[in-house]
Amino acid sequence: VQLQASGGGLVQAGGSLRLSCAASGRTFSAYVMGWFRQAPGNEREFVAAVSGSGSLKSYAPSVKGRFTIARDNARDTVTLQMNSLKPEDTAAYYCATGSRITYSPEDYDYLGQGTQVTVSS
Repeated sequence: VQLQASGGGLVQAGGSLRLSCAASGRTFSAYVMGWFRQAPGNEREFVAAVSGSGSLKSYAPSVKGRFTIARDNARDTVTLQMNSLKPEDTAAYYCATGSRITYSPEDYDYLGQGTQVTVSS
């Protein structure tokens, strides 16, 4: 399984970014897709996840109402639309795939490489 994340960059506080993750190697629609992030010196933390069908979504309280996760099962991609970005959102963002929606990165089968998001104040 390969997960290729993209879309990170430098943005001012209040701005927006859209991350994408392209998956390959197994039946995309059968698995949960999630996003995690890790800032220097911090543990990796849950951001958002979406069920295989796209009908169930879960968000960390710190991003709820600002971030939106979505998936396109025809294109094997998952996106994370990030609005109203704050400096504390600065981190490397990783996409992951697993069998159920959980908040622990260890519960996911595969984790992609990170894409850096930097929010300036």
